[in-house]
Amino acid sequence: IINMEKIKKNLVYVLLVLFYFNTAMAIEESNYEVVKKTDIYEIRYYPERIVVQTSFSYEDRSFGKLFRYISGSNELNQEIKMTTPVTEMNVNNSRIMQFFLPSEFTIKNAPNPNDPNVEIKSINEGYYAVIQYSGRSSDQNFIQHKNILYQALIADGINVNVDDGIKATYNGPYTLPILRRNEAMFNIIWNK
Repeated sequence: IINMEKIKKNLVYVLLVLFYFNTAMAIEESNYEVVKKTDIYEIRYYPERIVVQTSFSYEDRSFGKLFRYISGSNELNQEIKMTTPVTEMNVNNSRIMQFFLPSEFTIKNAPNPNDPNVEIKSINEGYYAVIQYSGRSSDQNFIQHKNILYQALIADGINVNVDDGIKATYNGPYTLPILRRNEAMFNIIWNK
């Protein structure tokens, strides 16, 4: 038996998420300073940043959890503007998705999530090597560009901290692939 009411409710939720993702993204982007630029990549310094994050097996579930948090599913029932990028990474054999909070938030004033699987975290300041690319934000596209970046960093003698890279996306799913901004990033040791 098909539960049409449940299908309608889920469809409305998906449409709201997609609409919000396409219209609200890019209000604020994580602040950084470019300290070096090559033909392939740039090195950026990022100050400390605050994120809301969750681990996941399926992207739609993690995005939904984080979207509910910024939509008011937090201790203050506070709606929070979405920023860019949305990041994904592997940490200790677990996949993590992060939304960066607007710059007015600190670890002390960010409202705690209602969902116990969602947490607020401070990302320490640091240097990141970044390669930009367009197209779909698929894992295959990310891995290809992450490998290009890694090889360029090794060739330039830049030490990459032990991690599997970070996938950063800036656009909603209905943005034409040719117009999308995606990035592969590595946290690096930078002394220059």
